[in-house]
Amino acid sequence: MPAIEINGGLVEYELLGPEDGQPIVLTPGGRFTKDHAGARRLADALADGGLRVLVWDRPNCGLSDVRFTGPSESHMRAETLGALVKALGIGPLVIAGGSGGARDSVLTAALHPELVTKLIVWQPVGGVFSTMNMAAYYVLPSMGAARLGGIQAVMEMPEWAGLIEANPRNKQRFLDLGTDGFRTAMSRWLNAWVPKAGQTIPGVDDWLVQQISVPTVVIRSGEGDQDHPLRTSFDLHNLIQGSRYAEPPWAEDAWERSTELERQGKGTCLDHWVEAAPMILEFAA
Repeated sequence: MPAIEINGGLVEYELLGPEDGQPIVLTPGGRFTKDHAGARRLADALADGGLRVLVWDRPNCGLSDVRFTGPSESHMRAETLGALVKALGIGPLVIAGGSGGARDSVLTAALHPELVTKLIVWQPVGGVFSTMNMAAYYVLPSMGAARLGGIQAVMEMPEWAGLIEANPRNKQRFLDLGTDGFRTAMSRWLNAWVPKAGQTIPGVDDWLVQQISVPTVVIRSGEGDQDHPLRTSFDLHNLIQGSRYAEPPWAEDAWERSTELERQGKGTCLDHWVEAAPMILEFAA
């Protein structure tokens, strides 16, 4: 797969669909790779529908280099995506993403308005439970490892060891950062997950989101979805003037059903995303 150096690290990416298609970038959530089965099915459906689809491994995902800059992981990824779009010369373009990818997409649209024609997001993380749960999953275990065993213990954690195995360059990047540098970065990123007034999207000030002026669709979350609260999607819609608040193209409990099937080894938590393809194709056109 092609890779390009962005802000001092290599970023793996792929362009799908016809070269003359309307460009769109799709960003998944979590630390999922561009090849995650659920997200990839959506990307392929968009490409089959005539769009030129950019999929990418965000730093700290897949084959891209790890990176620990910025006030939050999403700020770092938004800056990376902005630079990637410029380097590839495919902007301005439609930006689309769900869950953590929704946060990255919103932030990219706010920080780089010149690169965005339209924005469509779904299942944004927010609220006290979801936000603190993300801190406990993505930051606190790494902080604990660094505190007890230094950068060597961090590199032995399954999530980071997997990235080093997939991309051996990452070992030296961890070593160059060192224990103190890593702990400083994690402390900074942890602060982004502390629930705060004026931050509907964790770590992103509401006033920044309000700067978004491109046509926007916010697909509402399902009722009862604790990881992507319904209120968060509604509040995000209200922050972006003129945005459309859309009914989800999947079942009300699609997230819960998908995650349960994933636990049973029968699918992935993003399997329902492909059902958004017709909506995204219509909006992009």
